[in-house]
Amino acid sequence: MTNATEYVQAIQEKLHQKDQGQEEFLQAIDEFMPTVMSFLDTHPEYIEKNILELLTEPERVIQFRVPWQDDEGNWRVNRGYRIQYNSAIGPYKGGLRFHPSVNLSILKFLAFEQIFKNSLTGLPIGGGKGGSDFDPKGKSDNEIMRFCQSFMLELSKHIGPSIDVPAGDIGVGAREIGYLFGEYKRLKKYDTGVLTGKPLDFWGSKIRTEATGYGLVYYVKHLLNEEKDSFNQKTVFVSGSGNVAIYAIEKVQELGGKVVTCSDSSGYIYDPEGIDVKLLKEVKEINRQRLTEYANQRPSAIYHAGESVWTLKEKADIALPCATQNEIDESLAEILVENGIKIVAEGANMPCTVKAVSVLHEAGVWYCPGKAANAGGVAVSALEMSQNVQRLTWEREQVDEQLDQIMETIYHTCRQTAAEYGDEKNLLLGANVAGFEKVAKAMAAESKKKKMKLSWKYCEHFVYLLEK
Repeated sequence: MTNATEYVQAIQEKLHQKDQGQEEFLQAIDEFMPTVMSFLDTHPEYIEKNILELLTEPERVIQFRVPWQDDEGNWRVNRGYRIQYNSAIGPYKGGLRFHPSVNLSILKFLAFEQIFKNSLTGLPIGGGKGGSDFDPKGKSDNEIMRFCQSFMLELSKHIGPSIDVPAGDIGVGAREIGYLFGEYKRLKKYDTGVLTGKPLDFWGSKIRTEATGYGLVYYVKHLLNEEKDSFNQKTVFVSGSGNVAIYAIEKVQELGGKVVTCSDSSGYIYDPEGIDVKLLKEVKEINRQRLTEYANQRPSAIYHAGESVWTLKEKADIALPCATQNEIDESLAEILVENGIKIVAEGANMPCTVKAVSVLHEAGVWYCPGKAANAGGVAVSALEMSQNVQRLTWEREQVDEQLDQIMETIYHTCRQTAAEYGDEKNLLLGANVAGFEKVAKAMAAESKKKKMKLSWKYCEHFVYLLEK
């Protein structure tokens, strides 16, 4: 029998050959594969069934063109995608991203990560992701509406409340979800559960906008609790200034911490007196302005144009990268260590490179991977699905309490699983193994059923021949 190391490495090599040029996807594969070797050593039945190779190949990749008209009447064309990666434990679930950087590699990486993120929530949802290289920035509301309607014209053929339930992501907020849902309803029927992240006026969930940021902070809160500590008087660095960053900042400061940074694509703010959340929301959410406007209105804020938050050399306790993938490389991780950072928790998807993670581990920094730490968004999306099925709307406190409980469960699952494999602080190992095990069990059970079904068909045929 092939041992786990040989088995994993063979699959890894095959993927690197087949998916050359898909850098983000292969980075996700390379981060995941080594962490499950110990698990496979003790569970050879999954090697026998070749579960890992099945899992790393998407069940379905859908690509389509999206023609739409701009306000001048010119026809434009973008690419649309939906990656339906794994449905072993439930319907595909994952966001739609509208951004010029969207391509097959990025969506495959996000969908692959989504499998384990969704598994860790304990909710019955599989992994998927989708989107387009369309850029909503600079477009009128009518142009965005026409694009969304055209996008849904094709996507509607492949989704449904029990098949695939998309949500929002970068570039897809309540406005875009509204347009997408309206077109789906026109084409099909009134299925409230076909999209999540909907506005509250038509069956959206309270706390959904805040969920990823709040959930990230709850995850760290439970880590601190277990270490007999809290956010009180902690200095925190945050990157980004979208929903995840804003609501992570808000929740940290509610819990007694002080967030001193945030950023956008043009640079970052350092505000030693603490980020003014009300002003930040006004600048970014209401007026949709650059962070320079925050600095103009806040005397204590220093704006650093064209620089990364992570170049800042100031003492801090916790880092929450909430911007984008690969924002922290090896050299920036070393700066975090020099700054005295004790916890790095990912609000974005894969913001730390593989080498950066190694630097953090070697320095004894708690590293909380995105597939666990930022699962709050999809958790509340699944709660939205539950509310839609019941035709109920839960109160804010009820949703927030369930979110906190889910993040506590995810944290303890990661830590306990890591401890089982001899490294309690390796929450990446814990997240990957725990997420993988649940999906692998479901896939193995399904393959047993298929075998039994095939065997029964064979028996029926054998009896038929005997009777003849």
